[in-house]
Amino acid sequence: MHYTNTKSILSSKNRMNIYRGCSHGCIYCDSRSNVYNMNHDFEDIEVKENALLLLKKELIKRHKTMIGTGAMTDPYIPLEKNLKYIRKSLELIYKYGFGFSCITKSDLILRDLDLLKKINEKSKVVVQMTLTTADDELCKILEPNVCTTSKRIEVLKRFQEEDIQTVVWLCPILPYINDTYENIDSILDSCIDAGVSGIVCFEIGLTLREGNRGYFYKKLDQHFPGLKEKYVREFGDSYSLPSPNNDELMSHFLNKTKKHGILNNTWEIFEFMSDFPQKTVQSRLI
Repeated sequence: MHYTNTKSILSSKNRMNIYRGCSHGCIYCDSRSNVYNMNHDFEDIEVKENALLLLKKELIKRHKTMIGTGAMTDPYIPLEKNLKYIRKSLELIYKYGFGFSCITKSDLILRDLDLLKKINEKSKVVVQMTLTTADDELCKILEPNVCTTSKRIEVLKRFQEEDIQTVVWLCPILPYINDTYENIDSILDSCIDAGVSGIVCFEIGLTLREGNRGYFYKKLDQHFPGLKEKYVREFGDSYSLPSPNNDELMSHFLNKTKKHGILNNTWEIFEFMSDFPQKTVQSRLI
């Protein structure tokens, strides 16, 4: 871990990344890619030391909207347990009447359930959870340093109990590893049971670029001997690596989500998550 100062914390689309880098160890992580110009080791997490001060200044100036985080780095990495930058951000978001949306794989988010409930009463919260495999043992290989899929589903159900809306990212699905009907169907059943509002699934497959491709292939050699050579033969240096089962599994995904009233159009889901409600409920400021 190391500290840095930054000039701003919110993007033009009201998204923030207080941390850069991650220790979850997901073997497929796109954020390792060279395109993001991270000039430090990925596991040497950069902490934006002045983030909270900047966030307060920017929230005072901006119109009420949804504040999002987690697109580049999971906000609930283990460092957050002690640093509490995300929790302190939520206090500011609540105080100034904004909404909140985040993407995570971690059950640490439940630590902040009290604040998330307050924000949701005052404006809106959407918790997004990534699910890739229904098999917890496989999950420990693909996403070794974060809670298992079964635990994440418990988290989704906990938010369902509190009337906080949830969205699942069903990606990436790795060709010849978890791209099976049984896996996709089991995850969908869990999403239905947890009452998720939408599921983001671009296609059944993954993407690789310079920077994350080498790490991914190293992990294939470690855990799935011989599979890297199959990937190289079939996909070369392609950015998009669709599963050979893509058409069948996407059809099943679309049909089952439609049947159960779950949003499955990516852009409709993004619109739903960014829509800021006009609520009349007034909450006591922190």
